[in-house]
Amino acid sequence: MITPHTGERPVPPLPAVWVLARVTGPSMTPTVRHGDRLLVRRLRRGRARVGDVVLARFPARPDLLVIKRVHRLLDGGAVDVRGDNPLVTDDSRAYGPAVAVGRVVLRLHPRPGRLAAAPAG
Repeated sequence: MITPHTGERPVPPLPAVWVLARVTGPSMTPTVRHGDRLLVRRLRRGRARVGDVVLARFPARPDLLVIKRVHRLLDGGAVDVRGDNPLVTDDSRAYGPAVAVGRVVLRLHPRPGRLAAAPAG
């Protein structure tokens, strides 16, 4: 378990070093889209970098697993995450600081390859 410094519920780590994730929803469009399948590598707390696309959990909602971009690094290894689609706010603006549990390495399907940098704007 990853215990947040805020005293909230522990955030469970990923069950394996490598996991597959399927995107649901439009929050990371255009970088990844609903239905994309991603390869994710487990990440130790505090190892995320600004600009990384990560699999994250919110201590306020540890049951919710999201794919977002790291916007800022916060104290205690927490991160502020945002979606690339500015019209969708199911990110740190709604749920507070997150814990990055994995870094997205590749898109496997339907358009295999590395992810694009953050969109301008």
